[in-house]
Amino acid sequence: MRPVHPFRRFFRHLTSHPWQVKRHFSETALQHIEHAIAANEHLHAGEIRVVIESGLPLAAIMQGVSPRQRAIHLFGQLNIWDTEQNNGVLIYLMLADKDVEIIADRGINRHVQAQGWQHICQQMEGMFRSGQFEQGVTHGITAIGEHLAEYFPPQATPRNELCNHVLVL
Repeated sequence: MRPVHPFRRFFRHLTSHPWQVKRHFSETALQHIEHAIAANEHLHAGEIRVVIESGLPLAAIMQGVSPRQRAIHLFGQLNIWDTEQNNGVLIYLMLADKDVEIIADRGINRHVQAQGWQHICQQMEGMFRSGQFEQGVTHGITAIGEHLAEYFPPQATPRNELCNHVLVL
């Protein structure tokens, strides 16, 4: 992400609203993403959660919260860290900053270095720049799922510890 003047960032976030997410993600696209999560989770024992936020709340804007800081906060708030094998992964999209963050729990982070997650984020951001929002997210889910499948093979009795619903803030 390139540096942005604080006033421009403040204005972008202040004028962002959750309904703006619909410009990039229709109800059908959100359902496709949820189905992609569910299908992907049958290939491994990990858990994937997607959060799309149009802009930060006013208090967070005033505090200068970065997309990464917000993603880490949501990772904890949504209990993504609380999976049995510590293998939950959050895909966080901040539309106002045009940023993607992947936050993974310690179980999978033992195996996948930060540059591996960053590579997936860059691929997704490239797809978003070309207007492929749904495809960008499903690509991220698939790429994360490949890492999870390598280190957390599917269980005989699959569990769904985290909601597959895309959370729009």
